[in-house]
Amino acid sequence: MKNRKQRHETAAVFIGLPIILLFRRRRRIYDLLPFLSALSGALLLLFTFLSYLSPPINSRHSHFISRSSFNNGMELRKKLLEELVFRVPTGEGSLSRDLWNSKKSNFYHGCSIATDKFPTAEINTLPNRYLLIATSGGLNQQRTGIIDAIVAAHILNSILVIPKLDQESYWNDSSDFSEIFDVNWFISYLSKDVKIIKDLPRMGNKLIKPHTTRVPRKCNAKCYQTRIQPILIKKHAVQLTKFDYRLSNRLDTELQKLRCRVNYHALKFTDPIIEMGRKLVERIRNKSKHFLALHLRFESDMLAFSGCYYGGGEKERLELGKIRKRWKTLHARNPDKERRNGKCPLTPEEVGLMLRALGFGNDVHIYIASGEIYGGEETLAPLKAFFPNFYTKETLASKEELAPFSSFSSRMAALDFIVCDESDVFVSNNNGNMARMLAGRRRYFGHKPTIRPNAKKLYKLFMDRNNMTWEEFASHVKNYQIGFMGDPMEVKQGRGEFHENPSACICENSNVKDREDITIPGNPAMNFEKGTNFAADGARTSFGEVTNGHISEDEQDWFDTIDYMGNEVGIQEKGFPKKPETDSSQLFFKTEQPELEEIFSD
Repeated sequence: MKNRKQRHETAAVFIGLPIILLFRRRRRIYDLLPFLSALSGALLLLFTFLSYLSPPINSRHSHFISRSSFNNGMELRKKLLEELVFRVPTGEGSLSRDLWNSKKSNFYHGCSIATDKFPTAEINTLPNRYLLIATSGGLNQQRTGIIDAIVAAHILNSILVIPKLDQESYWNDSSDFSEIFDVNWFISYLSKDVKIIKDLPRMGNKLIKPHTTRVPRKCNAKCYQTRIQPILIKKHAVQLTKFDYRLSNRLDTELQKLRCRVNYHALKFTDPIIEMGRKLVERIRNKSKHFLALHLRFESDMLAFSGCYYGGGEKERLELGKIRKRWKTLHARNPDKERRNGKCPLTPEEVGLMLRALGFGNDVHIYIASGEIYGGEETLAPLKAFFPNFYTKETLASKEELAPFSSFSSRMAALDFIVCDESDVFVSNNNGNMARMLAGRRRYFGHKPTIRPNAKKLYKLFMDRNNMTWEEFASHVKNYQIGFMGDPMEVKQGRGEFHENPSACICENSNVKDREDITIPGNPAMNFEKGTNFAADGARTSFGEVTNGHISEDEQDWFDTIDYMGNEVGIQEKGFPKKPETDSSQLFFKTEQPELEEIFSD
């Protein structure tokens, strides 16, 4: 309606100006009658033409609202040009492929069972060696630390004490390990791999006091043996602090499979978290056969740390710049360069455009997992216009139901994680900890579709979209997203961050047609119905070549930093999604990130 009013005001100017000029020449009124009659007829035709061109309200609203909020309005001429050329269609989508399923997913399955070459805990563990770790960051950041702690304990022939969760950072969550994860299941499931105890024991009448230290980022097996093992021999107990991303991505296959056993089987949320998560999923499924979950990382701390700019003028620069100053050693970034390199989170509007271009219509039901969005409802408006069936855990559950979780950021995050993991399609607008954790998990459990934006190529497309039709735009999006949809063989074996691409734990099915009911060996709780793709362990197979555009390990350091820095600074991120699964086989834990000084010295 606003655009139509502006057109009428412009037309009024066009009408009034000639009349004023004519009167200034002191012409008689009867001399103007033929001219005014012709002009009125022309304007009537013009208004009819403009009304015909005006797209449906949902399409126009979704296309312009965020741009007006970030860019303080657009010129009428530019808006009119966009409406004439770039018109997002309304109604149900048209999927060029089945986006609710991954291609060739039936040919692959998760496999992480240890071989006979892997020494059991009984053989591997030496007496009087205790490893303790202190995690940091959000739930998924701490998850990486817990996973790697098991591997580190095995490398060091030590007994692991249940990890200590971060209770002091800006997450401000007092929960301990047993309040987030099923601690008894964790100890039992990994009993053949690593001996785990709940508390540090006494030696005689003395309580062992652990020696506190820290290892470098991406420390490999030899690094642990050289740096930590001598201390363990002497002190008997070592506590590793800031334990996140402290283990190399490049380990031998047996250790990588141990990582997968921890990540995908041993870490399970507590029953109350799983039960509430299941309720949220059931309530969405009662509304729609399929649903899409979006992890929308568009909070002020993310935008500030990224150094990106979203067109909000001086107000945005001041607000985000003030937050950015909290990281004293954070160097300045060129916003245009960061965006060109694909290092800026997509806006809610851009995510909506990408999904609509891929073929998802406005009838799709979408669940949003996020903190407090920068710009609030005005920023979210275009996405809601694209997808009116819009849910969060707060809209699906009452305050009373969420009360046991709402005061604990990790528990709320775990609920989001469950819903995102159980969704038919998972989408992220970033490449942070949760996005990578879910991407790897969904590969392991049947290659469920996971859409990761090819931000580097999409950036150019978003900037140039006013110069093309919607059909051209959609065709480019579909082309650019090849290799970013969660299909098998997208990523070359060994490439990317391991939790995102657990290639050592993905095997090829030999007789797919003959498989019906499948059980994961070593885990009686994991029974799946016919049609699921989780099979017995098998030989590791090559994934072939990778599609271009994926992020290298060095580039990944930058993304690791984002979540870590938000943690260090003290900017609360509400409801960050975490993950439990509906089967007791699905587990969750925390991860964290290294110090800023170490990150920039790498």
